[in-house]
Amino acid sequence: MSPKPSFRQMISCFARIGFTSFGGPAGQIALMHRTLIDDLNWIDEGDFLHALNFCHLLPGPEAQQLATWIGWRLHGIKGGLAAGLLFVIPGALVILALSTLYAVAAQLEWLAAMFLGVKAAVLAIVIQALIRIGGRALGGPVRKALAVAAFVGLLFFDLPFPLVVLGTGAIGFLLAARYPDLLAIRPGAVAIGPAPRWQASLGVAAIWAAIWVFPLLLILAIFGQQHVLWDIGVFFSQLAAVTFGGAYAVLAYMAQEAVQQFGWLTAPEMADGLGLAETTPGPLILVTQFVGFLAAYRAPEPFTPMLAGLIGAGLTTWVTFAPCFLWIFSFAPWIDRMQAMPRLKGALAAITASVVGVIANLTVWFALHVLFGEVGETNFGPVRLYVPDGTTFNPQAAGLAIFAAIMLFALNWSVLRVLGIAALAGYGVSAIT
Repeated sequence: MSPKPSFRQMISCFARIGFTSFGGPAGQIALMHRTLIDDLNWIDEGDFLHALNFCHLLPGPEAQQLATWIGWRLHGIKGGLAAGLLFVIPGALVILALSTLYAVAAQLEWLAAMFLGVKAAVLAIVIQALIRIGGRALGGPVRKALAVAAFVGLLFFDLPFPLVVLGTGAIGFLLAARYPDLLAIRPGAVAIGPAPRWQASLGVAAIWAAIWVFPLLLILAIFGQQHVLWDIGVFFSQLAAVTFGGAYAVLAYMAQEAVQQFGWLTAPEMADGLGLAETTPGPLILVTQFVGFLAAYRAPEPFTPMLAGLIGAGLTTWVTFAPCFLWIFSFAPWIDRMQAMPRLKGALAAITASVVGVIANLTVWFALHVLFGEVGETNFGPVRLYVPDGTTFNPQAAGLAIFAAIMLFALNWSVLRVLGIAALAGYGVSAIT
């Protein structure tokens, strides 16, 4: 191991990572591994992998939480704060700038034409994520059954996303106790050394819980529960507590609630926001900031639309990422002992399997709203069916989606490159037609 870096050296390193962390969680984790282990040798690889497994057990973006843990390991609380914030802030500033431009220029024909290509590319990207995650997560018939059950429950029975995720986690927890082989759970490591003080962990959790809810209490005192900022804060706080399985897992729930329940934006705009988040550094879950900006921008009283949008974006980012610091600073001292808890591993395995079903639901939902201008719903008792209007089928979007899929699957091009070319192709197709 190299000598422990100074705080200034660590700041410089994570600033570089923050501005270059493209490619989603897999690319971001690979970047940290290459930089911090292969190049600088600041962290032991075994500890890095243990921490990564631990972060998979937590709700929220695992790459950002891993960065926070590394900072905590190197320089305590201040190191964790610095590393976690530097991982988020560059992408958050870019998303904020793009959200502002989107809100102001949304009616421009050339921008709408480019986003036609972006939406089509996002559909191909989500399909790629489904295939990749499914290939890793669905080992054995039990995991496959959990994925199918999650997909059916969400798409056809409109079950609440938190119920699906937490329910499958409970099933995995119980199965791992009696039948760990069904979930391919290996025996955990033996816990060594004295356990950390749980009183200290509870104290840290209480402090960060207060930091998490402070802006919500402020909004409640000033505006009450009828204001859009209260809805934004409460909704994204709930989201932060159940975002197991990465950003793609929660996108379907967020998109459907933001579009259908709150009416903050349309389904095509939701796809636009995901496209913007794919092109920026930082966690993909920063797409929540785009949603929060538009929600407040379109119901600005008593502020101007732009100021309301900025407040909505800031509030969304706060309640999305403050919990990440709560989880890491509360549980990081316990990480070594958690490797010896097979029931937690069982819960994670089951949740990961259900995430495949969640992403499959997202894929169907996005496909219908990208390819058709109108999508209705029909209910047969407890069963809910999406019914697209065949007369509103968009052949340009379908062609662009196929084009994006070829670039992703056949040519193996990067997501950033595919999105850029798809945007230009969307503009070209619209100009021709």
